[in-house]
Amino acid sequence: MKEPTSKRTIAYIDGQNLFNAVKEAFGYPYPNYNIRQLAETICVQQSWDLTGICFYTGIPNPDIDPKRNHFWVAKLSAMGTRNIHTYSRPLRYSNQSIKASDGTLTTALVGREKGIDIRLALDVVRGALENQYDVAVIFSQDQDLSEVADEIRKIARRDDRWIKVGCAFPFSPTSRNRRGINRTDWIRVDRATYDTCIDPNDYRRKKP
Repeated sequence: MKEPTSKRTIAYIDGQNLFNAVKEAFGYPYPNYNIRQLAETICVQQSWDLTGICFYTGIPNPDIDPKRNHFWVAKLSAMGTRNIHTYSRPLRYSNQSIKASDGTLTTALVGREKGIDIRLALDVVRGALENQYDVAVIFSQDQDLSEVADEIRKIARRDDRWIKVGCAFPFSPTSRNRRGINRTDWIRVDRATYDTCIDPNDYRRKKP
């Protein structure tokens, strides 16, 4: 397998996984990343040629969480103007029992993503099968995606191609999860790097 001189790269971003990691590592309370700038910065550091960006997230129900729904609708719309392919699905809600500090149980409506990680995994595998990239860089620490890395290796061997799978994730002394996806090349994103990739636009609904 000959390593290509110019490495076509597609970035695949799990929006919620990335945000939760950023919040834990750097303390930012909402998803303030500029995804295009972040993907471009990582690719420049690695000497890769960014050719595509795919972003995935769940979206809250506007009747249940109108503020966060407004935020994501506005942010995804802005991403579309930056040549970013976005994939979103409504959150699925269920009643969950929550124990208070005094031991009493209360019931709360909790929203969860369904199908986002599966869609991301399918797109990474399809991209390899269709020879869309030489490098897939995944912005997530979801270990379920380690199976995707295994599949990409099988495709590379079958087609006698050089393919790399990278995993980029925020990292700081406050990060509890310090591991990238198993069987991928880990790329730790420090605060100095991340802070150069903050979106100057705040898509949260303004208070009247």
